[in-house]
Amino acid sequence: MQISHTHILNGQFDHYISPLDRGFTYGDGVFRTLKVVNGMPQHWPQHYQKLVADCAVIGIVCPSAELLIDDLRQLFGPLDTAVAKIIITRGEGERGYKLPAVTLPTRLVTKSTLPIYRAEFANSGVSLVVCKTRIPPQPVLAGIKHLNRLENVMARMEWQSDAIFDGMLLNHQDEVIECTMSNIFARFQNTLITPDLSQCGVAGITRQQIMHLAKPLNLIIKTQNISLSTLLTADEVMICNSLYTAFQVTSISHDDASYRWQPQSLAAEIKKIILS
Repeated sequence: MQISHTHILNGQFDHYISPLDRGFTYGDGVFRTLKVVNGMPQHWPQHYQKLVADCAVIGIVCPSAELLIDDLRQLFGPLDTAVAKIIITRGEGERGYKLPAVTLPTRLVTKSTLPIYRAEFANSGVSLVVCKTRIPPQPVLAGIKHLNRLENVMARMEWQSDAIFDGMLLNHQDEVIECTMSNIFARFQNTLITPDLSQCGVAGITRQQIMHLAKPLNLIIKTQNISLSTLLTADEVMICNSLYTAFQVTSISHDDASYRWQPQSLAAEIKKIILS
């Protein structure tokens, strides 16, 4: 019988992050969140490829896929369907921003309960609110899922209602970037637009998968800046991430106004293809 654990640190159970770890002291690291179904990490090649790429941006040597797969196998039983979060930090260091002469990356894998999404989210869509918290530009870190997520935390504090599924984040030019836990797409006839993330934001793997599906779905995919006012005129709006795949957006609240769309089929179609 497998003992239930919630995390494994550097291949060891019941170990804890050092107070000198730079991931803890400076957010010096990256992470991935993914679904595990019956003990198997979903879309693992894409997740690992992105983890390696994100580590490279900030100069961390990513642990091997074999090490991480072994951690996942130890943490998740063959019947487990749950959420895995993989955190890679630069490792321990003394006080100060200067990098240690030698670093040994820390790898932490956690297991948590898979969120239960209400059936109406898939059937009738979800509601968003436009957050007042803005995302500043930082092209050096744009696209990667680093551990500095304070903008997302502050934005998530802006609503309490369960009727709101996620919050939309804009830059200081009122251009749409993403949501607090999702990437976003807007369809205008047969053109599918997703925001340009070259200055800020996180480029998720489900976003990447949807971009690759555009052609088979007879859609023209475009990555470009899109203002909030333009997005609100879209024929269809959709959000995505690795846990729920894709949901249509049927309402967006902004200031005192609410913008609505009738339920449509693109999100469900994409989810079916990705999960097949």
